[in-house]
Amino acid sequence: MNINKIVVEKNVPCQLADNTILYADVYRPDDDQQYPVLLTRLPYNKNHPFYSHRYLDTNRLVENGYVVIVQDVRGRFSSEGDFFPFKYEGKDGFEAVEWAARLPYSNGNVGMFGLSYYGFTQLLAAAENPPHLKAIFPAQTFNDLRAGSFYQNGAYGIGMTITWALESIAPDAIKRKFTDPLEYRQKMQRLAEIIDNIEEEFRYFPLKEWPALKELGVANYFYEMLEYDLEDKKWDEISLGSEKLKAITVPSFHLGGWYDNLLAPTIANYFHSKENGNQRQKLMIGPWSHGDFSSQIGQRKFGQHASQDWIDYKEDLTDLHLRWFDYWLKEKETNILQEKPVKIFVMGTNTWREEEAWPLPQTNYISYYFHSNGKANTRFGDGGLSIEMPRGEPTDHFIFDPSNPVPSTGGGTLFDQVGSIGPINQRIVEERDDILVYTSDALTAAMEVTGPIKVILYAKTDACSTDFTAKLVDVSPDGTAYNLTDGIVRSSFRTGFKKEDESIQDQIIAYEIDLWATSNVFLPGHKIRVEISSSNFPRFDVNFNNGTTTLDGTTYITANQTIYHNEKYQSHILLPVIPSIEK
Repeated sequence: MNINKIVVEKNVPCQLADNTILYADVYRPDDDQQYPVLLTRLPYNKNHPFYSHRYLDTNRLVENGYVVIVQDVRGRFSSEGDFFPFKYEGKDGFEAVEWAARLPYSNGNVGMFGLSYYGFTQLLAAAENPPHLKAIFPAQTFNDLRAGSFYQNGAYGIGMTITWALESIAPDAIKRKFTDPLEYRQKMQRLAEIIDNIEEEFRYFPLKEWPALKELGVANYFYEMLEYDLEDKKWDEISLGSEKLKAITVPSFHLGGWYDNLLAPTIANYFHSKENGNQRQKLMIGPWSHGDFSSQIGQRKFGQHASQDWIDYKEDLTDLHLRWFDYWLKEKETNILQEKPVKIFVMGTNTWREEEAWPLPQTNYISYYFHSNGKANTRFGDGGLSIEMPRGEPTDHFIFDPSNPVPSTGGGTLFDQVGSIGPINQRIVEERDDILVYTSDALTAAMEVTGPIKVILYAKTDACSTDFTAKLVDVSPDGTAYNLTDGIVRSSFRTGFKKEDESIQDQIIAYEIDLWATSNVFLPGHKIRVEISSSNFPRFDVNFNNGTTTLDGTTYITANQTIYHNEKYQSHILLPVIPSIEK
């Protein structure tokens, strides 16, 4: 297709049924023809090149015969109304899709694209079943906000929510509210001071009384959402629960990253859609972090073919989107469905591979048990890891002090702090006495671990409420220890969204810690390592061990934690081992 000129129309109005007007920028071919529409709806400013185009070359989308529409969601930047995260995106998205389908240069076929918040605007709109929505491409996005984003197994994602509120939401909210130039400047100056000292903001408690946003006079949603119990029906209004997910029938291409803070929801959106009978699904997971599709994540470089521009030496992300949308919106054969539905990047060997399903059908789930003589503290301790079941081994102990939590060191994080994202060498943090370290012998042959991972931890605490964390690490022969994935569980929410009633104090409890998933080959000479502790801050809020947390507590106590690994209480990690790396 030969598109010589692109027309850009700014602030095109979309009037909703309640008379709210949303504004969009439209990029389209400069001719009289009608084309399919690719729509994205975001809260981050349609005029900002980074956010509005992100990892896609939207000019190339237009050059290949699409109308691209970038719309500010309700209450953000150019659009009218009041903003509340996710609350209006289903209904507004439905109307926006149908509006786009009626535009004079539209042929009536609409697709949606975007990541994170504007991955979720796709899914929430799709759950409303707009007739003209033909396909979506959600990347690194949410589902139930209590299950892997705002909360994870009862622990609150304090780093992400504070950073997002201050850096992403507050600036435009201040601009909309404070129209006096002097007052606006004062508010923005104060916001800058707060962000420049964000680590102090992470440590403020109780968070429900956090003064920063109240002082700025914006983002009241932050405090309202903190008041929601995990069982509150209000979560259903702003989330994508199982019933809404069942309602999505359009073809969906889910894009994730092993170090993305929304990896679990992304996988769940794919898996449960397939489970519910929508077979027109694809899943791709690279070695990426949130919004970063480059070849180097954290302290590891995975090769140029891992980046968004060289995926498997074949295509970039724009090419991939074109093949997906060309098939569903233009009925053009692109071989996209001839490829297997799952494509993953296997770290360690740094190779792409296609698979028939997730989890991989050939997976062997193998338990690797914790061992020690009672001194597994730090990487210098005697903690071991093997497939042999523990016998009469003594317990391990550590003291969890909420005033000195374990710092978040890499992983699937999303907050403003240097060196906090992706694979980071764990050797320094593993010198802390409140981290138990269990390490296997050096492997004599390569071992692939691909799939969902969990730790079953038999633990006792002298506190009435506490947390336990786990981390899977790949240790190279020189001792470099790169984290692969991690997880947390809050004792009071260890079985779901309903708060536990029974006492855990001085009781041996089996805690299941979901470490989400990874794909990694532990090479010969490498070791498998598991870390156990009770905090991961500021990725998660800190449990004060007295029935309160950073959210609502004013005092805290230390907790004496005891970990069991013997014949009766076999603490272990369950690894999804792939029988052979020969493909």
